Amino acid sequence: MSLTCRIHGAKDLRLEDDAAAELGPTDVEMRLGAGGICGSDLHYYQHGRVGAFVVREPLIPGHEVSGTVARIGAAVTRVKVGDKVAINPSHACGQCDYCNGGRLNLCRHMRFLGSASVFPHVQGMFRERFVMGERQLTPIHEDISLGELACAEPLSIGLHAVHRAGHLTGKTVLVTGGGTIGCMSVIAAKLAGAAWIICCDIAERPLAMAKVVGADQVIRSDQAAEAELTDVADVCIEAAGSPAALATCLKAARKGGRIVQVGTLPAEGVQFPANSIMARELDYVGAFRAAHAFDWAVQYLRTGKVDVKPLLSAQIPLSRSLEAFELASDRTRSTKVQVVCD
Repeated sequence: MSLTCRIHGAKDLRLEDDAAAELGPTDVEMRLGAGGICGSDLHYYQHGRVGAFVVREPLIPGHEVSGTVARIGAAVTRVKVGDKVAINPSHACGQCDYCNGGRLNLCRHMRFLGSASVFPHVQGMFRERFVMGERQLTPIHEDISLGELACAEPLSIGLHAVHRAGHLTGKTVLVTGGGTIGCMSVIAAKLAGAAWIICCDIAERPLAMAKVVGADQVIRSDQAAEAELTDVADVCIEAAGSPAALATCLKAARKGGRIVQVGTLPAEGVQFPANSIMARELDYVGAFRAAHAFDWAVQYLRTGKVDVKPLLSAQIPLSRSLEAFELASDRTRSTKVQVVCD
């Protein structure tokens, strides 16, 4: 039996036992190493939905996960029993027009783990043991913890956001939101050569974490003078998922600048000053999931070029998942909370 965390609806998280799954020829049974609780996991738990993705059947959350190989199918060659692995939660079909065009994250038939974007839902990895196809696994032999390795997926989001931002060398970048994705965006912008990185938030702890991982300037957006966040950045990355943060980006972007929306805004929509896009010739682009950036993230982590350890707030046993979700919901006490096997 395998202990499993399931969300049955808003504020309805249950721990249940599941039988062991069968293995196909190219399947791999994984043992949970560490699983980060993402903002989308929190939305599913708190509200029963993330934007337009609504929980319509019990959903196993968890897509920021690392693990160790417990069993392998007869035809598996990519990993062996005992290997430590990074797990890519995106399973694109590889055959549709978007996949053929290199936009794997926009695949028409995407199977993204721990997501209610399709029905039946694609179940996630917050369980003691789970089965994955070998092509989604990258064996890691370097000296890196399973907790750090589980950060490959959120790091890939920041890397993809910066990729969508375009050339950053010598530019000023504003990131709204100092949570995990905001901090990963700060890291990615620094890697891309940004000359000055500003992070704004409405709470002190996220700003302190953004400073630790490389922000040159942090600003309390709810206390800032008008000039501090007006016409100041070549590129703005909205990583808070907040209408107020988006408004900050629209005000802070310089004429001819670019705004990258990473955060998920409310499903009912927002009031949008579209004329400012026109009159100031702003580029407004989205960044959804990560495309090829997952492999880039794994490489940055395994070579030690990125240090995510400061973002790891706590590791809590899977059997105490409710406690883990409540801690992760408290931005005054945590940045990245992970569940681990007991």
